Amino acid sequence: MKLDILAFGAHPDDVELGCAGTILKEISLGKKVGIIDLTRGELGTRGSASIRDQEAAAAAKILGVTVRENLEMRDGFFVNDETHQLEIIKMIRKYKPEIVLCNAVDDRHIDHAKGSKLVSDACFLSGLVKIETSLEGELQTAWRPKLVYHYIQWKNIVPDFVVDITGFTDLKVASILAYSSQFYDPNSKEPESPISSKNFLESLNYRSRDLGRITGVDHAEGFTVERYLAVNSLGDLI
Repeated sequence: MKLDILAFGAHPDDVELGCAGTILKEISLGKKVGIIDLTRGELGTRGSASIRDQEAAAAAKILGVTVRENLEMRDGFFVNDETHQLEIIKMIRKYKPEIVLCNAVDDRHIDHAKGSKLVSDACFLSGLVKIETSLEGELQTAWRPKLVYHYIQWKNIVPDFVVDITGFTDLKVASILAYSSQFYDPNSKEPESPISSKNFLESLNYRSRDLGRITGVDHAEGFTVERYLAVNSLGDLI
């Protein structure tokens, strides 16, 4: 099954928080999009791995993605080594995306930067024909995505470009709130966490509004790049 875009997140909800609006817009334009979660988020302060499995499935339905898989790496303890790279390579070769979206290059949670570099390195290695992988008994062919973009998470990293997500923010928020165990709930008896406050939930709106304000739209999501962006003409820039 070939996908146009494959989004990776160290934890279930990373993709929703970082680039759900962009995913929703691309799907509305006819693109096939998938999500790969590296871990089940089992070390999260609130909820449990099984609860987050259910929440991730609900969020995937809201987004309308073609597929969502979880690699069940160890939350907090996965590393960027050959074993983990090969698992990512198998997913890249399985779905053959043109574009890969992955975690922020630097962030509060150590898994985010680790996941960012792990996926980025695997994207390059996936294109090397002498690295052999197989899935379900079948030898895979080499595949390297054309583009790798990193979404923005906790830290206010300056984006290299933004995507206009005006009209998709309500569904984005709905996909985030599918993770009801993780985010603001005044009736919850769970311990507080950095993302469970009302302020954090509200920050998602004012960040997208601020990026939109700067670029002349209502809402936007920001990304960083690994190489220069190129356009055919100045008129392609808005």
